[in-house]
Amino acid sequence: MADLNIAVMLNSLRMEPYEGLEKIAEMGVTGVHLSVGGGPFAPDNMSKQDRKDLLKHLDSLGLEISALSAWGGAVHLEEDDCAEHIEQARKILELAADLECGIWQAHVGIMPDDINDPAWANHVRHHEQIAEHGERVGACLAIETGPEPPHVLKRLIETVGSEAIRINWDPANLILWPARYAQDADEQYDREKWMSLYQPVEGLNICGEYVVHVHAKDALVHEDGQREEVPFGAGWVDWDRFITILCDDYGFDGYFAIEREVGENPVHDIQTAVDFLKGFHI
Repeated sequence: MADLNIAVMLNSLRMEPYEGLEKIAEMGVTGVHLSVGGGPFAPDNMSKQDRKDLLKHLDSLGLEISALSAWGGAVHLEEDDCAEHIEQARKILELAADLECGIWQAHVGIMPDDINDPAWANHVRHHEQIAEHGERVGACLAIETGPEPPHVLKRLIETVGSEAIRINWDPANLILWPARYAQDADEQYDREKWMSLYQPVEGLNICGEYVVHVHAKDALVHEDGQREEVPFGAGWVDWDRFITILCDDYGFDGYFAIEREVGENPVHDIQTAVDFLKGFHI
């Protein structure tokens, strides 16, 4: 029996980066989920020596990088011309390899359900280009769940057919995105309908084998249809069931990275999540 591997997303602490790293070490976890879309840790801002120095500093704190994070929602690989994004992707994958985590988590846009939609072909083509470089350097893109149902994500991964395209499973996003779609369509949110389609927990039975990183985040939808990210354990995600399926059925031994994008006291909320996750064993 082993403990879960727990990480904290550095940006969620809303602290100066190196102060945040010390706080994460104090929380008693071993992983840091590092944002590299801009700022001091962006690929263009880190020389080879900078990368070595960061690894040395993390080692002194007893930490390792669970995954890199970039592309928070502004990139849409369904578009025709993504040459600039593909070049950035190559740099991030190289950084992930140099920082010895080998995983880059990202939002990649919205995949259509219809394979005859030109956006589908664009997604396949652009993911193939990213995968080719990922295979070359020894790193993978872990697609963030949320915008599409699990079966669509699985189809993309199996169409590309590369171990360099994998999944970062965020169960909260699979609650939040459908509520957004219902709101945009000006329709009443139907919990049974959307939970059945997007399957924040049971969807692991569709593509759990491709999950390499998890966002430990929770959410719910209010009776008026308003969606909300809530403190870990206070939402609709059945974490007992989630961890059982992912770890017991699919042998997942990667990181559960705590992400807290809202709230007035993120440090408190994150520590509560750390303590909660420490109660699980696999």
